[in-house]
Amino acid sequence: MAVERISSSMNVSETPLKGVLLIEPRVFRDTRGFFLESFNKKSMAEVGISQDFVQDNHSFSARNVVRGLHYQVRRPQGKLIRVVSGEIFDVAVDLRRSSLSFGCWHGARLSGENKHMLWIPAGLAHGFAVLSEEGAHVLYKATDFHEPECERTLAWNDPHLKIDWQIQGEPIVSAKDRMGLCFRDAEVFE
Repeated sequence: MAVERISSSMNVSETPLKGVLLIEPRVFRDTRGFFLESFNKKSMAEVGISQDFVQDNHSFSARNVVRGLHYQVRRPQGKLIRVVSGEIFDVAVDLRRSSLSFGCWHGARLSGENKHMLWIPAGLAHGFAVLSEEGAHVLYKATDFHEPECERTLAWNDPHLKIDWQIQGEPIVSAKDRMGLCFRDAEVFE
């Protein structure tokens, strides 16, 4: 059962993967539109996210694109993911050998409509599939810089992991992501 934590600006639910959190920001709506805090260092620290972020990324992907599963060795990144337009199925895979959820995955639907965010700490692989017809704009904050020589890719379609990407139709996968290693051959964290 997920434990919920509440701060003044968000509700936070634990997931089956240790440290991975589903964040529901408080949204203030009126006839003009809405307002929400997408990041507040003090509120994040209240729910256990005290890492410093050093890089913000923005990607756009068409429907049925699967990106990932990416991670970095020696310079692992924690990521705070949100979607501003469209919908994705966001996935984290636990690569921490010392974790009780080692080798397990968890996915969550993030969208511009639900405004949920997913916190994925360092030591996990990350990927997503675009579910919405119009594509999706995905923003994420990272706790370390992108280092191409440290980057690794886990096979998005690994038969051991059996991830249900929830897409309708043929997945669109980059050449790099098609070369991802199976979990059993991947470089993992102690």
